[in-house]
Amino acid sequence: GTENQNLPSFMVLGPAAPYAGSQTWGSDFLPACHQGTHLVPGKDPLPNIKPQNPNRSLQQMELALRQKVNQTYLTKPSSDQQLEARIRSFETAFGMQREAPEAFNFAEETDETMDLYGVKRGTTTGFGWQCLVARRLAERGVRFLELIDVGSSNNWDSHGNIGDHQRLAKAIDKPIAGLLTDLKRRGMLDSTLVVWTTEFGRTPFHENPDHPGREHHNLCFSSWMAGGGIKGGIVHGESDEYGIRTAKDAVHTHDLHATMLHLLGINHEQLTFRHAGRDFRLTDVYGNVINKIIS
Repeated sequence: GTENQNLPSFMVLGPAAPYAGSQTWGSDFLPACHQGTHLVPGKDPLPNIKPQNPNRSLQQMELALRQKVNQTYLTKPSSDQQLEARIRSFETAFGMQREAPEAFNFAEETDETMDLYGVKRGTTTGFGWQCLVARRLAERGVRFLELIDVGSSNNWDSHGNIGDHQRLAKAIDKPIAGLLTDLKRRGMLDSTLVVWTTEFGRTPFHENPDHPGREHHNLCFSSWMAGGGIKGGIVHGESDEYGIRTAKDAVHTHDLHATMLHLLGINHEQLTFRHAGRDFRLTDVYGNVINKIIS
């Protein structure tokens, strides 16, 4: 859930049409109300949120009537979680009309903070903007935030040119460092878990000298975590000398998820959700907490 009833519990900052689409923030088999609310960098990150009727008391009356009708309908056997999620979205949208615009307004941020993220005043795009908005949303009680960076080619896919990763990495390096620094000095880092990851890595070789790209590689790649109970300044795990396979302390995706849940105060072996006739764990029947990286 959310710590702020006027904002969603899960918000996503990314392009209008990222490579994998809305599946990157969908609720999957969790209740539909847990899917992300998508914010698109630009002058109007959350379109259609401004009220057509400025009379707030009248809006409250309309919302109360809508809630009464909705609750009556939900008592019927045919009601489902999709409908419940839609009802909740209307309720949240009302609160967001006042709360969300404040998160996008950087007027109170100092020039030093803006520079820390690499954001120029008046800018409403870029990964630095996403990081600064994420910090401001976290301050306002949004528990889960997903930031998607796609560079200029709409993804980090590098089948044709692995050298482009240097440019992409440079664009996100300063904002990430700024976010971690800002969270720490505001006393937020210890209670905020930051995870940088992707769905797979890249092969350590290319097959065509004239086309120096890299292919998909899920056998060995790296992710990093900071804050939220994670030890700083350590490396866990090793690859072989070619970077093809793990050689020591391999971490499976289920282990990563188990550790993230543990740091959130949740036992991954006891958390289940009913789907398709059986109870599912988020880590299925696998996963071990990586205690070596926990402070």
